[in-house]
Parts: sequence; C-alpha cells; structure tokens
Amino acid sequence: MNMQILTGLLIPFMGTSLGAAMVFVLKDRISDSLQRMLTGFAAGVMVAASFWSLLQPALEGAEHMGRLSFIPAAVGFLIGMGFLLLLDTVTPHMHMDEQSEGPKSNLKRTTKLILAVTLHNIPEGMAVGVVYAGWAAGETGVSKAAAFTLALGIALQNFPEGAIVSMPLRAAGMSKARTFWYGVLSGIVEPIAGLVTIAAASAVISVLPYMLAFAAGAMFYVVVEEIIPEMSEGEHSNVGTVAFALGFVLMMVLDVALG
Repeated sequence: MNMQILTGLLIPFMGTSLGAAMVFVLKDRISDSLQRMLTGFAAGVMVAASFWSLLQPALEGAEHMGRLSFIPAAVGFLIGMGFLLLLDTVTPHMHMDEQSEGPKSNLKRTTKLILAVTLHNIPEGMAVGVVYAGWAAGETGVSKAAAFTLALGIALQNFPEGAIVSMPLRAAGMSKARTFWYGVLSGIVEPIAGLVTIAAASAVISVLPYMLAFAAGAMFYVVVEEIIPEMSEGEHSNVGTVAFALGFVLMMVLDVALG
C-alpha cells in the first residue's frame, strides 16, 4: 500500500493515543468546563470535516448527473445515519459522561464506555479511508492535501476524545497504565475501518460519492446523538458553543487552505 495512505490512516489513531496519554498529566477527573470545551471543539471539527472533506467531494463527483447530482450525497448521507443508528441500537451503549453507581457496576460501565468510544471511531476511520480511496482513484474534488487535512482534522478531534475516554476510566479506579492502553485500543479500530473502506471503495469506484456521503452521515450521527448532548449537559455554559465555533473554523481553514 502507498506509504502516504498508510500514514494518513495512522494519523487519527495517533491523535487518540496522545489524548489517552493525558491520563499521566491531568488529575483523575476532567472538570465540567474543560469537558464541554473538548467535546464542543470535537463536534465543530467533525461537522466541518463532514461537509468540506466528504459531502462537497460527493457532490462534485456526481456532477455528471446534472440536476440529479444531489442523489448520491442525499442517499449516502441518510444510509450513513441509519447505519450508525442501527449499530448504536444493537451495541451495549452509554454516554461518555455517565457515572458509575457503585463498585459492582465499574466493570460493566467500563465495558460499555469502551464500546461506545469504539463505535464513535468507526465512521471516522471510514471517512479517512474513503477520502484516500478517492484520491488514489483520481476522483474529482479529492486531492492528496484534502485527504491529509481530513486525517489531521480527525486527529485533532481525537485528541480531546482520547482524554475524555481515559479520564473517566481513571476516575473509576483503573490504573493509569491500563487506562492509557484502553484508550489506545479504542482508537485502533480507525485504521482498520479505513483499510476495509479503501478495499471496498477500490473495488467499486462508481459508488465512491455514495461512500463519501455515507461517512459524512455516520459522523453527523455521532455529533448529533452523542457529542452535542454531552456538550450541553449540566449547568448552562457557552464554553462548548465557543469551542464548537473554533473547531469548525479551524477545520474549515485547514481544508480550504490546504485542500
């Protein structure tokens, strides 16, 4: 496989790993204000990446359909949302900020938390994989710089997510080393999902616009279902909203300037 593609697939995983390593730096708990800021920033990055790196190339890749060029983007987006909804329904799940009710529930809570985060990482890995597949196939609207920018943007989003994952596990009584490795393992699904997506997209290039939009829909589901509610819970604060705006603008600038 092209080394540039392999590097691109590993960049988001590195972001998750670095975030998980914050368990060695921060205290045992993340303050509500910091958690709102981190989740808001992550949501902003994902929303911007979903449009400029996924939906826009999907629309451009279907321009030959004329007035019906919206079909791949619309259909793929809805299928992506539906797929994550189904996956979220059949997978034991919990919000990342739920608290344990006692020592006996720690193991169950930890298992659900890791599954929840792994579920979040699947569409991100798919997104990077499908964009790199588009660049490798020479598709209009997908450049090497755009693919790298998406990988970098998701890595930025994964850094706070890695910290948000590891810190509650540490607060539940798990050792720092074990917490770190759980955080790292939760991110390994991303390059795996990316590789599988590249293989599938390479086999059926004609449906690449649908796959780009599918990844966008899956990422939007994570933002709307999980990240934004977590950002808004508890006492009212504008910290999450401001962080969302910063994350959105940063990803937009990176995508437009580098793509």
